[in-house]
Amino acid sequence: MRLYKRGEIQLAGNLRLKIYGKLTTCRSGKRMNVSNRVFFQSEEEAIEDGFRPCAHCMNKQYKVWKKRQPTR
Repeated sequence: MRLYKRGEIQLAGNLRLKIYGKLTTCRSGKRMNVSNRVFFQSEEEAIEDGFRPCAHCMNKQYKVWKKRQPTR
């Protein structure tokens, strides 16, 4: 948590689900298995690694991401 307090990381992701979100405020993120956690310094870094925004804590970004997805 020291990196978070120093502002070096802002986001956490679920490695298995490929979802990223706010590190300390997301209810889904808080339940995430510690072994699945990865950390990001920015949204750009998470997106480059193939992660999508969390629909709970980053709803606005998620909606933008969702609109860009091809329909099935």
